Amino acid sequence: MISKMKTLGIGMAGYGFIGKVHTISYLNLPFFYKPLPVKLKLVGVCSYPVSDAEVGVRQAGFEFATENYMDLIRRDDIDIIDVCTPNYLHKDIVIKALESGKHVNVEKPLAMDLAEAGEILNAADSHPGLVSQMCFEYRYTPATLKARQLIEKGFLGKVYSIRSAYLHSGNSDPQRPSYWKIQKQFCGGGSLFDLGSHVIDVIRFLLGDFKKVFCRLDIFTKQRPVAGSPEKMCEVDVDDLALLIFELENGAVGTLEATKVATGANDEVRLEIHGEKGSIRFNSMQPNYLEVYDMRDSEEPVGGLRGYKAIETVQRYPAPAVAFPGPKFSVGWIRYHLGNAYDFIKNITEGTKPQADIFSGYKVQEVIEASVISNKDSRWVEIPL
Repeated sequence: MISKMKTLGIGMAGYGFIGKVHTISYLNLPFFYKPLPVKLKLVGVCSYPVSDAEVGVRQAGFEFATENYMDLIRRDDIDIIDVCTPNYLHKDIVIKALESGKHVNVEKPLAMDLAEAGEILNAADSHPGLVSQMCFEYRYTPATLKARQLIEKGFLGKVYSIRSAYLHSGNSDPQRPSYWKIQKQFCGGGSLFDLGSHVIDVIRFLLGDFKKVFCRLDIFTKQRPVAGSPEKMCEVDVDDLALLIFELENGAVGTLEATKVATGANDEVRLEIHGEKGSIRFNSMQPNYLEVYDMRDSEEPVGGLRGYKAIETVQRYPAPAVAFPGPKFSVGWIRYHLGNAYDFIKNITEGTKPQADIFSGYKVQEVIEASVISNKDSRWVEIPL
């Protein structure tokens, strides 16, 4: 519990795309949440090469740039390490940060595999006075929050089935050069890790744990040009597409598709949940509404009031979120990250346990690992492993 702390110093490990998103979130928290319990100070930013980190100094006002994450961890004026690096660096940074008394916010997936995730979980459990939190931003969409509220109140009744997908098209072009997210040594896995982790977490958040999974992984482009040397080719060793069939502990069954070859898609999360009393569906490309179907609506006359209804969710966040720019305005993707960032800071200042804790990241990693095993052995895999 922090009672007298006036400022929290932030060290950003990684200043690529997602590091910039996290930085924007911290900078904008005072506009969206009032009162913010502490002041936030951007102290140091780490990236490789260091010229990328120096962009953060110019853009966001970090006090210094480095290419060595230990330069962040060693600083007494840094209280938070925010981990936005490629996946292969997560374990070492998170564990060393916790051992040095820093609070940690870490991007998904938690680790390269379940063994690494277990090491991180053990470190988090060994430092209960520190907040260690996952960035699962889709928990913070107003539509997801509304869906959770409806489910907890019994709107769906017994849940029968789930259809889910995360659709990208970034790998559709076979001439796209190689990058770290399609190189196993840096990322651990492909679409399953990068996109599937989000959907797995949202399903757990809304409906509970997975019981078993059957998975197929496919690589459609086996070789890609080397970035900066297009005349050279390199092997692709992670999936473009993951297809899962699963069963949850509550008996519901479902499907999950995570793909970067959904040609024509942008950044599209789809979720449908069907129950005995109703259904819920959401599409991230139409983020201001949650669609619901209620079996209790009248059927008469001529269909009565039956049919899917769009509930406006827009920017209807609970207090202490403030009405800025106003609940009537359309919500955007970065706003979800603001919700995650606020939750993280609140947990630090109030000494509360994160809802998206490291254990949540571990459980997502467990489903991922079970899926990898299933693909390898062509069989159902029971969870927990």
